[in-house]
Amino acid sequence: MNRRTFVSSLAAAGAVVATGSRLFSADSKPRFKVGIIGCGWYGGVNLEAFARNVGLDVSSLCDVNEHSLQQTLKIVAKYQATVPRTFVDYREMLDSGGHDIVIVATPDHWHALAAIAAMKAGADVYLEKPVSVDVIEGEALVAAARRYGRVVQVNTQRRSNPLYLEARDRYMRSGKLGKIGLVETYSYLADRPAGFIPDAPVPAHLNYDLWTGPAPLTPFKAMKEEKGWRPFMEYGNGIIGNLGVHMIDQVRWLLGLGWPESIRSTGGIYVDKASSSNISDTLRSVFHYPDLDVSWEHRSWGGSPIPERHWSDQWGARFIGKNGTLNLTMLEYVYMPATGGPREGVHMLSRTGNLENIDFSRDGEAYKETENRHVLDFMQARDGRSRPISDIEEGHISSACCELANLSQQLGRPLTYDPKTRTVPGDAEATRLLARPYRAPWIHPDPAKV
Repeated sequence: MNRRTFVSSLAAAGAVVATGSRLFSADSKPRFKVGIIGCGWYGGVNLEAFARNVGLDVSSLCDVNEHSLQQTLKIVAKYQATVPRTFVDYREMLDSGGHDIVIVATPDHWHALAAIAAMKAGADVYLEKPVSVDVIEGEALVAAARRYGRVVQVNTQRRSNPLYLEARDRYMRSGKLGKIGLVETYSYLADRPAGFIPDAPVPAHLNYDLWTGPAPLTPFKAMKEEKGWRPFMEYGNGIIGNLGVHMIDQVRWLLGLGWPESIRSTGGIYVDKASSSNISDTLRSVFHYPDLDVSWEHRSWGGSPIPERHWSDQWGARFIGKNGTLNLTMLEYVYMPATGGPREGVHMLSRTGNLENIDFSRDGEAYKETENRHVLDFMQARDGRSRPISDIEEGHISSACCELANLSQQLGRPLTYDPKTRTVPGDAEATRLLARPYRAPWIHPDPAKV
């Protein structure tokens, strides 16, 4: 389905992608047994995306938060009469058996252990990004997928956005953009809380020790219960690990890039030093490829240089070629010729198929359609036992780029990672930091032993 068909389909909210959906629809047989590990915000988003497109039987739900379990049970009840089994510990859920697909939508620090265990239990995995919190976790995920023959789709869903396919064909593959020497990816979203965040009692409905798992056990803060754990490096990789992974992944995909030759970063907490958050409020990273630099910049303070119509405008990628600049956000592409001629492009929510007459009230429909396509790509890969568009190895490289960028900033020097030896050659300190320490009794996955 091309972008124009995609845009016209938004007239019917919740419409499914026609191509391929008949193979896996709710009317088809067999139905696929699905388990969900992590029933918070994005676990619910993934569940809805699967339910729109796949004949599924949600047989198991797992979460350390009883409130999240109850909320997800209500979502499941919209689609099936049978009530899923519920678990607090994902290991018990997987031991119960019978899962064709496991969705892993936990906080980032749990992605690797839960996904590897699901693969060992015989399931294919739909895994939220980033795939890991450190480079060696990512290597272990790839090793497990290959060893057990599992299909793993990472939810870097921009690879399934038809807007990007049209922009690639129209400007990159056609040669209209010219030789690309620089790509600038960015976020100016205020994705970091300011000021002091008080400790709080652990609520009775949350198993905080199991929620923490392999991460350091720090005092509970109420914001951690929902999406508010991202401002803490104990559980992720900051703004670049949350938002930058999408941008770096889409650039790599569109340009056919693998591992960068080197990564260097500067940044830190430059402005909001009073915040309890320990992620950087400022970061500039450069991923160097032959004759190409791909940069990332985030700044959570001081406002944005980009006029804001919608939050998606503040998060994107600029492909700078000899003949012009192509800017991509989730909902729009805009081409500006180097000669200063008129700009051209398409906004996904334009009523007239261009950059005008935009109806931002339909943004949820656009996101749903991209999620639909990503789920169907996963299902088609399962059907053919092939690698999906966001295969675990691609997700690992993009996630590791973010992790190495943070490590470069921490150490104050450029880094070059060698995936063959899983080391930073000539840098013993950086090599040691490729795997974070785990809190006992949890054991860090070893790529050679998964």
